[in-house]
Amino acid sequence: MRVLFIGDVFGQPGRRVLGAHLPTLRGQADFVIVNMENAAGGFGLHREAADAALKAGVHCITLGNHAWHHKDVYVMLQDEGTYPIVRPLNYSDPGTPGVGWRTFTVKTAAGPQKLTVVNLLGRVFMEAMANPFRAMDELLERDDLGTVFVDFHAEATSEKQAMGWHLAGRVAAVIGTHTHVPTADTRILKGGTAYQTDAGFTGPHHSIIGSGIDGPIQRFLTERPHRYGVAEGGGAELNGVFVQIEGGRATGIERYRYVEEG
Repeated sequence: MRVLFIGDVFGQPGRRVLGAHLPTLRGQADFVIVNMENAAGGFGLHREAADAALKAGVHCITLGNHAWHHKDVYVMLQDEGTYPIVRPLNYSDPGTPGVGWRTFTVKTAAGPQKLTVVNLLGRVFMEAMANPFRAMDELLERDDLGTVFVDFHAEATSEKQAMGWHLAGRVAAVIGTHTHVPTADTRILKGGTAYQTDAGFTGPHHSIIGSGIDGPIQRFLTERPHRYGVAEGGGAELNGVFVQIEGGRATGIERYRYVEEG
C-alpha cells in the first residue's frame, strides 16, 4: 500500500494548488490523506474546501488546533458518510463531535487492506489537551486497526520526535504537521515506522508560513499586533510525503514538493 500524505492546506492558494495538482499524483498512491485545518482563510475548514478536496481525490481529511473555527465543521463531523474527517483524538470531553481515528478499506493491487488514520494534537507551546501519548497507547490496545498512520499536529520538534520513537514499531507512520516548513529528517524508525517532523504546508509560496509578508514583519519590528492575512500573488506550493507500507510497516518514505511558477 502506498499512501500520500499532504501537509496543511492554507487558504485559497492552498486549495487551488491542491485541486490543480493532486489529480496528477493520484495514480502514484492508493490512498491520500490531507491536513486541512488551515484551509478556510488560514483558520479551520469549511464545506467548500472539504468538497473541493474530495473532488480532487482526497480520501481522508485531518484537522488540528483550528478545527472548530468554522461552524460548517460541526455539521460535517456528524455526516461521516459524506465527509471522511478525522479530528484530533486527544480531547478529554467524551462529547466532542466527530472521531479521532477512522478505519478505511484501501483498494490496492494486492487486494483490499485496512488502514486506520489517527489525528493527534501536541501540548508543548499549544493549548492544554489530554495526553496524546496516553491516548495513542489506549487506542493501540485495539486489535482491529490494521495499518496505523498518525498525523501529529504539534509545535515542538522534540515532542514530535518523542512521539515517533514512542510509537516506533507499533504504527506504520508518524508524520508531523502544524509548523508549515518541511523538515529534512525523513527516515524509517526501528520496527518499520516512517517518520518526518513536519510535512510542510500547501499554500502561498511567497509568504511567511502562509501569511502575507508585511504583517509578521511589522509585528517583529514594532512588538505590536498586526493583521495576518493569507498571502496573495505569486505561485503556490504543495508539500507532503509518500509512504510505502508492506505488512503494516513502512518500507519506504520520500518527501514530495511541488512549487508553481509565479
